Amino acid sequence: MKISEQEKQELEELYQYFFNNEKIQKMKDVQMHRGSDTFTHSFKVAKLSIKRGLRHKKVDLKTLLVGAILHDYYLYDWREDKSKLKRHGKDHPYIATINAIEDFGIDKEVQKVIKSHMWPINLKEFPNTREARIVNLADDTVAFIEAMTSRKFKSKRKEKTLNKLSKLF
Repeated sequence: MKISEQEKQELEELYQYFFNNEKIQKMKDVQMHRGSDTFTHSFKVAKLSIKRGLRHKKVDLKTLLVGAILHDYYLYDWREDKSKLKRHGKDHPYIATINAIEDFGIDKEVQKVIKSHMWPINLKEFPNTREARIVNLADDTVAFIEAMTSRKFKSKRKEKTLNKLSKLF
């Protein structure tokens, strides 16, 4: 899909809005896969989702971008809260959706993306839109890479990673 410079600029502005938002910054305190955090993880998923979304003809790039950024907006460390330990994989998409509705007023399409990003772990929420499927696969890809990368490597490259993530394009 070809996008105009104006569309590119609008997506970049939307990305920057979330990247610099103080509510989103709280995601830096929530640990993810082997020393990563939900902030870094989500923006990696967003960049990969947009890259893949541009390969398709009919994709709502704004829905794709917002859904990717907010897909893990659950704001708790499930490793510390024993009550969430067993059900985190199935429950956190719903918690992230509620948080995103309350803090950002997201629409139904973005809600679908967030709720279905853990399919097939959560069989109730099939990713039935192109945007949801792209985020689901991008999330799996990024999670796999993060799980296979050492903490030591991540901590050494944290600054470089954040610099790479500071812009969408």
